[in-house]
Amino acid sequence: MKMIERRIFRLQDKIERLREEATLVAAELDRHRLIDEDAQRDAAFGNYIDAEEAQLTSADVQRFDRSLRTINDRITRLDQQRSKLIERLDP
Repeated sequence: MKMIERRIFRLQDKIERLREEATLVAAELDRHRLIDEDAQRDAAFGNYIDAEEAQLTSADVQRFDRSLRTINDRITRLDQQRSKLIERLDP
């Protein structure tokens, strides 16, 4: 097997692992969004503790959203690298 082929397979493995991670992070993000919606509603009618909790849940949503974007950006870059290697493979 050529070196390029091995690199393509390694990239494909990395992409698959990142896609699995993205699925997990997206599910966690959905859960945090639901919690955040509840916290924001509670903060609108509650006391200062509810408002503080709403800020924390909002920060969690932003953190998971940022993480998901980072993973998806990495998948895109690796996919582009893989495509370039495949182009080099074809005569």
